[in-house]
Amino acid sequence: MLGCSSLRILVSYLFTTPDEQQQMLERIGVDSIESLLKQIPQELQLHRELRFPPALTEIELDQHLRRRASQNIGASSRICFMGGGAYDHFIPSVVDEVTGRGEFYTAYTPYQAEASQGTLQAFFEFQSLMTELSGLDVANASLYDGGSGVAEAVLMAIRCTGRTGRVVIAGSVNPEISQSVVTYLTDQPTEVLVLPTRSGFVGLSALESFIDEQTACVVIQHPNFFGGLEAVEQIAQVVHERGALLVMSFDPISVGLLKRPGDLGADIAVAEGQSLGIPLQFGGPYLGILACRQDLFRKMPGRLIGQTVDRHGHRCFFLNLQAREQHIRRAGAMSNICTNQGLLALRATVYLSLLGPEGLKQVAELSCRKAHYAADRLRQIEGCEIVFNGPFFKEFVLHYRDGADAAIRRAAAAGFDIGPKLGRFSNLNWLSREIQEQCLIVAVTECRTKNEIDDLVAVLS
Repeated sequence: MLGCSSLRILVSYLFTTPDEQQQMLERIGVDSIESLLKQIPQELQLHRELRFPPALTEIELDQHLRRRASQNIGASSRICFMGGGAYDHFIPSVVDEVTGRGEFYTAYTPYQAEASQGTLQAFFEFQSLMTELSGLDVANASLYDGGSGVAEAVLMAIRCTGRTGRVVIAGSVNPEISQSVVTYLTDQPTEVLVLPTRSGFVGLSALESFIDEQTACVVIQHPNFFGGLEAVEQIAQVVHERGALLVMSFDPISVGLLKRPGDLGADIAVAEGQSLGIPLQFGGPYLGILACRQDLFRKMPGRLIGQTVDRHGHRCFFLNLQAREQHIRRAGAMSNICTNQGLLALRATVYLSLLGPEGLKQVAELSCRKAHYAADRLRQIEGCEIVFNGPFFKEFVLHYRDGADAAIRRAAAAGFDIGPKLGRFSNLNWLSREIQEQCLIVAVTECRTKNEIDDLVAVLS
């Protein structure tokens, strides 16, 4: 607990005058901040001044922040080959310009439709783009990130099917996403089973043995955590024959080349939207994307923006089916989500509008071709191999002769960031110890050049 004098320092940063502060104190029945704090036990108070560093001039502060920023992993002075769920894709400058406008930059979730038509329209356009991207009928606007999005999709599947006994997650799903699902279901009666995928891909016969009559859904990732492409259509057939739903986590960039989740048989599609014009920025904030079939959307969490006409016949927008949400339904809501990633959803909307279908295809093709070139070059290093045999999109698992830690350390010393190593994830313990300690992920996006790839190979050689 801060002492009174320290609290006075902090209060001075608020946009209130001393007279206004005194009026607030009088309104609650005290004459000073000291009187207000008397109710707090002495042992919880900090009886000394806060030790602030000396004040900096504006130019000194700017220089200090620039020095600190240059230490960021993924800063412009370093070359990023890291994968596992967040990627260094190119962001057109127009994305920053549009989303930096004041009417967007500070916009909150709109409840008053008559005062928020521009924001509502932006979210409506986002939903429309996400349905095109996923190949499904309805998308929301929006979720916190891809991990919590998968957990929300699992809860949605339980509500839709009425099955509470079991959820099956493929071992080739990002282990951090799997852990998010486990956390969400900790106090629920639903059992979470992780299907080992030692080959790097989901085995159909093993999947069949994991699904019973009380399985609500099966969660897969395509492209998966190891970069590989799953046999989604065959998986969907197995899942649907047993009355469960298929939840598919996908890379939104990949649909520039690959079939969309809806076209592959997914019932609910979820994605991390970071690739769509959102910088890496220390791991967040990011953007969760969720779309589903028409017959499931009443059980969907989050905002749904609708389009209608006003009494004059003019096009307008509104919040649709609000009775599903916590500000009306309270404890009976579909989810406790009470906001959306509006600014990040807008970035994704601007990004996709700029690229269009052809631009998205080019980004996907460049990423795929460069990743395969990198894999072919790395295979030429003695003692190195690509671990999982099968098609992949833009990332792959590399087995390095001296261990994953050595590869990451040598690359970092030369200005390259690669990884993460598989041993970092405790819930991949069904993989052999050798694979966990000697294998790491390498991802290649359209930003990487042939020279950068060749230089990384030379460092690891």
